[in-house]
Amino acid sequence: MRNLPLLLLVAVASVCSAQNAPQKKEGAPSKKAPAAKLPSQPADVAAQKFGGDGKVNPGFAAAHASFVEIARKGEAQVVFLGDSITAGWKGQPALFEKEFGQYKAANFGIGGDRTQHVLWRVENGEFEGIKPKAVVLMIGTNNSGAADNPPEQVAAGIRKIVQAIRARSPDTKVLLLAIFPRGAGEQNNPGRDKNKAVNAIISKLHDGKKVHYLDIGPKFLAEDGTLTREIMHDLLHLTPKGYQIWADSIREKLAELAR
Repeated sequence: MRNLPLLLLVAVASVCSAQNAPQKKEGAPSKKAPAAKLPSQPADVAAQKFGGDGKVNPGFAAAHASFVEIARKGEAQVVFLGDSITAGWKGQPALFEKEFGQYKAANFGIGGDRTQHVLWRVENGEFEGIKPKAVVLMIGTNNSGAADNPPEQVAAGIRKIVQAIRARSPDTKVLLLAIFPRGAGEQNNPGRDKNKAVNAIISKLHDGKKVHYLDIGPKFLAEDGTLTREIMHDLLHLTPKGYQIWADSIREKLAELAR
């Protein structure tokens, strides 16, 4: 090949290179398919939680299925219902057992849940076969960052959750907790502002009989209204000290409702 003309050498080299190059599989996409764009969900319309692939979030589905099984046993006298803040009780098993073991309490908290997800869960089996004496409900903080979920809509979602519980278990009393404070302070804190607006609306659901509204938020705050990482490690989720405050703040009321 040393005597071949230069152009011929270039042509031969090109052919060899093409033959040795890894071949692209027929029909294979050239780029990774983009994540599915999920439609916005109203806070007051029951909906499952979806992942970026457009399918039902598997963690959500698995947790819901486990809660349905617990409900079918009909043993729990108290049910904690909410998002990751409620689910966090699972990280405090000794405290949970000490405070709520007498009620055979069940924890129906799922991380990332919004009002529409909890509403869907209640309407789809989590209160079938179970007639608890009391439900501790705290939900809505994950809706605070959704621009398309105004406070009135979030509050409407919470109202529908309360109604859905009572429709399935009329004698159950709902301890409706105000959405907990979030963020370091009051200034430039739209999430906390929105939660306050929701709380102002849902406080009116209190009837002193079947629905009991209780705002324990101030107990997590310093005198100047600030929230420290000693109470919420990321200024949203509770530390062990925060869960102790929660337990202390509802102990008397829950005992009254669960008689």
